[in-house]
Amino acid sequence: MVGWLSGARKPSPVAERRAEAVTGGWAAPRPPGRAGAAHDAGILIDLGEAHPSGHGMLRLRLRLEADRITYAEPVIGFMHRGAEKLFEVRDFRQIIMLANRHDWLGAFTSELGVALAAERLAGIDVPVRAVWARTLLAELNRILSHLAFLSSYPPEIAGRPGVTDAARSAFTARETIQAAMEEISGGRMHYMFTRIGGIKEDIPAGWAGRAQAAVASVRSHLPAIGTVVREDAVFRERTSGTGAISAGQVSQFGISGPAARASGVDFDLRRDEPYLAYPDLAGTLRVVTGSRGDCLARFECLLGQLEVSLDLADAAATGLARLPHGPVAARLPKVLKVPEGEVYVWIEGPLGLNGYYLVSRGGKTPWRLKLRTASFSNLQVLTEILVGARVSELVPILGSLFFVVGDVDR
Repeated sequence: MVGWLSGARKPSPVAERRAEAVTGGWAAPRPPGRAGAAHDAGILIDLGEAHPSGHGMLRLRLRLEADRITYAEPVIGFMHRGAEKLFEVRDFRQIIMLANRHDWLGAFTSELGVALAAERLAGIDVPVRAVWARTLLAELNRILSHLAFLSSYPPEIAGRPGVTDAARSAFTARETIQAAMEEISGGRMHYMFTRIGGIKEDIPAGWAGRAQAAVASVRSHLPAIGTVVREDAVFRERTSGTGAISAGQVSQFGISGPAARASGVDFDLRRDEPYLAYPDLAGTLRVVTGSRGDCLARFECLLGQLEVSLDLADAAATGLARLPHGPVAARLPKVLKVPEGEVYVWIEGPLGLNGYYLVSRGGKTPWRLKLRTASFSNLQVLTEILVGARVSELVPILGSLFFVVGDVDR
């Protein structure tokens, strides 16, 4: 940690080199876009490159005056793998393996988006049985992601009896869904079940019923899972009025998902631009929104969205079970070449909007595949909502933005 006061004597070259070693070279320059002596005052700290409230390696550059944050900058890139460049030397079947790894809590959704983009550009018709299976798996994966965030609480309340019981219930419920996903795909995180033109193979006999049983098990844990968000006085006090995001900031930063809906932005692609089997599930789908936009509203919105996903998964399993047996993938050539052209596909991921801009030159590999990930946009608002917040409010704010750092860095 390095600090200085406004108007202090200019440090010596030795002190500058020492500060550069400690802060990664950021000690001497003034924060970009923040001119004036008011932003030179206070203490400068680097928080990271890891933090217990985030999923992955994140670094925060903060300037403090007493316990108030006066400047914040998220520093990303520690988990960057260059996936978009690697797409260009992998064929259209192989890129699914790369695409499902940046958001490890929503891997199926990521591989699904790439497949939808390739199918739309190539004009591939996906069998109806695969469409319903994809819908069910997408909602089960959404449930897994939501439960992971609903089991993460600020450290000062994590050890209390009611909070411990809620976290245990969330993890127990998550394992039931995880078992269903593992049975059908063989993987716990990176499912690799999507194929261009459909899915890997037909679902096992009786699996749809077992998936419904897993959904029912999660629903039985909902009262315990929701206890902290809806009833715990300490949690509600720590999160109420903290880290508020306005509807204007949602538009400015491109925030999406539960973080945006908690600020009153009523937008969900499953309803507004339906894909897969969501048009047939319109009677079940409802969009949960809030109005305050603070940490508590975001957790309340996520909890309500979990309940909706349980209903959607149940309905999708029922619809899938009623379908006659048939093909689950389109017949494609051994070497798949997507016709020349470009297409943009976006879907509603667990964390928000995922976009896929695919450009093909008619070859067997993408000429360009650009990803728009929800976590990247959601994280950027930290530069505004952390300013003025206390250091003690940092963890609840980070935990309520629902981001995965791999989804930021790609």
